[in-house]
Amino acid sequence: MAKPGKSGLERILDASKYSYQGLRAQWRHEAAFRQETFLFLIALPLAIWLGDTGLEQAVLIFSVGMVLVVETLNSSVEAVVDRISNEHHELSGRAKDLGSAAVMLTLFLAGVVWLLILFAD
Repeated sequence: MAKPGKSGLERILDASKYSYQGLRAQWRHEAAFRQETFLFLIALPLAIWLGDTGLEQAVLIFSVGMVLVVETLNSSVEAVVDRISNEHHELSGRAKDLGSAAVMLTLFLAGVVWLLILFAD
């Protein structure tokens, strides 16, 4: 059953506004996101220049773009955990560590993708 509320273009505009607010908050409050955004901005033209085909370029760009996506999800987990309590709790720490691990794995996989595409023949 659908939630009552806005639909159509009005819903899309509201969703876009909320997404923009989320990106602004991410930029303002998360240094790691800013660093990874700069990585993405460097990787973007490099991917276009170094990728031999459109598919290679897309995979190179996508692999680094996924780092931003996972970092955003990690930040949302951290915000919810911090909202619940600032006290140390084993599960809270584990949730934050798992989010951090997800970012690290995504960075590692992006590196593997770049190495395989650029140096495998």
